[in-house]
Amino acid sequence: MPEKINPFFKGIEKLLSSATICLDESGDLGWTLDKPYRRGGSSQHLTIAALITTPEKKHLPKRLIKKLYQKHGWPSGVERKWADMRLSERVAFAEKAHKISSDTNEIKYVAITVKKRNVQEHIRRDPNKLYNYMIRLLLIDEMANFDFVSFVPDPRSIKVQSGNSLHDYLQTILWFDKEVSTILNTIPCDSSCSHNVQFSDMLSGVVQSHFEDGRSQPLKALGTHITCKKLFF
Repeated sequence: MPEKINPFFKGIEKLLSSATICLDESGDLGWTLDKPYRRGGSSQHLTIAALITTPEKKHLPKRLIKKLYQKHGWPSGVERKWADMRLSERVAFAEKAHKISSDTNEIKYVAITVKKRNVQEHIRRDPNKLYNYMIRLLLIDEMANFDFVSFVPDPRSIKVQSGNSLHDYLQTILWFDKEVSTILNTIPCDSSCSHNVQFSDMLSGVVQSHFEDGRSQPLKALGTHITCKKLFF
């Protein structure tokens, strides 16, 4: 599903302060925590990460991903997932992401990680609410800084099975709790069709690898250019 703006909003982002926020996750929402991860067990952590960029700079992360495909000889028609990347490729991504964020204040990286073992039992019964709450903690203040936000999550990352949709949930908080007039345009887009969503997938991999596997070289390479929040630690 390609990234496509709602025609109703076309042109608005040029008139208002605006941002594009691409989001993806790493880990899972399973609760089998007494078995090894990837061998019958769920991940011990769940990380959600987002790329925040102005319309003028959103081509830079996209360009970075394209250059990684060329440099490492990845097949152009197959999405390169974090789990399939060698350590050197992961560090290379983090170093280049660090550089483009250093060169401008219009590109920002944020992430939130939950330690699932400490999540209370009654919350586990409806993990969709946990997921939505994590996104709220991660993004609502960022969204409130702009008049118009194009929110581009991977559709596989939208886990809403009860209550309001994620879009309505965030829009309601912006208008009523944050008391801002931010217009939120949610455009689900598969990471296989968007290099910027793929960029956010790699961001989530950087943080998740640190917490889940203790492989912290990419996070160290990214350094202070990503803001990491923790929940239930």
